[in-house]
Amino acid sequence: MSDAKPHRTEAHSLFVIDLFCQVIDNYGDIGVCWRLARQLTQQTRHCVRLWVDNLAAFQRLAPQVNNSGKQALSSQITLYHWSQANHVPSAGDIVIEAFGCQLPELFISKMVHKNSLWINLEYLSAEDWVGDCHGLPSFQPNGLRKYFFFPGFTPATGGLLREPDLFERRNKWLAEPALRWAQLSRLGVSAKLCNLLQTSGRQVFLFNYPSAPVNALIEALETDPKPTVILQPQGSGPNVSSPAPNIHHVQIPFVPQPEFDSLLWSSDLNLVRGEDSVVRAHWAGKPFIWHIYPQADHAHLTKLSAWLNKSPFDQSIKQLQMAWNQEDTAVCKTILTTLLSHPEKWQNWQLSCQNWGLNLGQQPDLATNLLQFFTYHAGTR
Repeated sequence: MSDAKPHRTEAHSLFVIDLFCQVIDNYGDIGVCWRLARQLTQQTRHCVRLWVDNLAAFQRLAPQVNNSGKQALSSQITLYHWSQANHVPSAGDIVIEAFGCQLPELFISKMVHKNSLWINLEYLSAEDWVGDCHGLPSFQPNGLRKYFFFPGFTPATGGLLREPDLFERRNKWLAEPALRWAQLSRLGVSAKLCNLLQTSGRQVFLFNYPSAPVNALIEALETDPKPTVILQPQGSGPNVSSPAPNIHHVQIPFVPQPEFDSLLWSSDLNLVRGEDSVVRAHWAGKPFIWHIYPQADHAHLTKLSAWLNKSPFDQSIKQLQMAWNQEDTAVCKTILTTLLSHPEKWQNWQLSCQNWGLNLGQQPDLATNLLQFFTYHAGTR
C-alpha cells in the first residue's frame, strides 16, 4: 500500500468542471461529491463548480457552508445552489451529473453550445456487468454523448475515491494516540471513558440506517466482559440502550469528513452505511459491517452479494454481513458472540479487512481515473 505524497496531475489545458449533486434522503450522495470535488482540485489546478440542491444537508458535513448560494469553498471550488444553474453564462468544459440526477434543460442547452464532456457518475457497485458498461457513451438527441462512469472494486471500473496521501495520514494518526484522545474529548466523550479506552476498552463506531438490528450487537457485547464504548452520530440509525455496566453509549455530533475518517481509523469495529462511509471503512482496515442502502424488491441484497463475492471474508463474516442487512437478529447475535469469544476469529476478520484495503489500494483511484478520462476525451472532442 503506497504512502505516496499528493501529486498534481496536469492536463494540457485547465478545465472548468461542473459537478451536480442532489441530496436524496441521506448524506452519501453529497459526501461522495464533496470528497471528489476536493480531490479533483487538490491533484490539479482545474476549477470545480459544485451544484447542490440541499445546502442544509451539506452543512452537516462541511460546517463552513452557508445558505447564501454562491460561496467560495476554496481557491478552486465554488459552491452554488442548484437553482442558480440556469443563470450562469456558460457550461463547464466537463459536466458530471452524480448518480443520475436530472440536469436543468437550459443548462443542457449551454452544454451543447460549449460541447461539454458529459459524465454520469454512477453509484458504487461490485456487480460483474459494471466493468462491461464502464466508460460507454450514450448518444443524446442533442448531439452530445453522455459517458457512464462506474466506481467499483476492479481495474475494469472507475475505482474508489482515495486521496494520494490517505494512508500516510492514517498511519500518522495511529502513531500519535494523543490525537485520538483529543478528538474524543472534543466530541463529548468523558475523561472516564477515554481512560477506559486507553486501558482495556473497545471502541465501536455506529453509523447505520434505522432498520439495523443493533440489538444483536448489544446482546453479543453484553456477553463479553470487555467494556465497550459505542460512538453514534446524532440522528443516525436506531436508538441504543443497554442496562449492562460494560456498555457505554455516547452520541456525538456530525463531524467533517476528515474527522469521520479518523474515527474509523481509531475504532475496533465500524458499522457503516451507504456508499461514502463503506469506502472509508475499507481504507481504515478495521473490522466493519456494511449496512447497504435498502432498495425495493431487495435489489440491494443482490448488490451486497456481489460485493461479498469479491471480498476476502470467510463464510461466517459473509453470513454476518448478509444477516445484518436482512435484519436477522438471531444470526447476527450468534456470529458476533462467537467472534467476540474467539480472539483468533476476530483477528482473522481484521487481517482480511487490512488485506483487502491493501489490495484495493494498489488500483488507481476514482479521481485519478476521472482526470485521465477528462484528458483523453478533451483531445477527441
